[in-house]
Amino acid sequence: MDSTTLGIGTRLQHTHYGPGVIVGIRYATYLISFINHGIKEIEKTDTGLDEIIPENVSVEIETSSEIEASLLKILRLWGGITEKVPLGDRWTGGTLLLQPADKTQKPKEIPIEDFFHKIVMLRDRLRVLEQNINSNKTLSDEEKVNIQQYITRCYGSLTTFNVLFRNKEQWFVGEKV
Repeated sequence: MDSTTLGIGTRLQHTHYGPGVIVGIRYATYLISFINHGIKEIEKTDTGLDEIIPENVSVEIETSSEIEASLLKILRLWGGITEKVPLGDRWTGGTLLLQPADKTQKPKEIPIEDFFHKIVMLRDRLRVLEQNINSNKTLSDEEKVNIQQYITRCYGSLTTFNVLFRNKEQWFVGEKV
């Protein structure tokens, strides 16, 4: 499969995750929404990916612009729904304690579940931002790549919080050198 020609909306089959649709594109990876596994970030070079080519579809029946409009409508409808991301077992029921250097001030205690939820929301919003950048028709490819690289560095800054995630495949990933 030639992974350089795939775009948002391409239907794929993965040997481990099953059928899915590309919902975002990064420099070296795809964000794919799998039917049974939610959104996963998969390397473009992953040998377990195969494009699903629909049968009996002609240009007269479906055009690229109609497909794009349908996909954008679906993404908008489902935009508020996030995948369920479990907190690591060792953190369940725990608290985050913010202790000021000045001992005369009271510390702030926050349930880890609340803090984790905010981190997951931030990750989801970065993903939506990436989708908006990739689908933007006024940005040049060079501008899109520059912004994508900046977002990737943001993910890298958030890798400290990976310790909170139960599943490694949901971790933040920065630049892979």
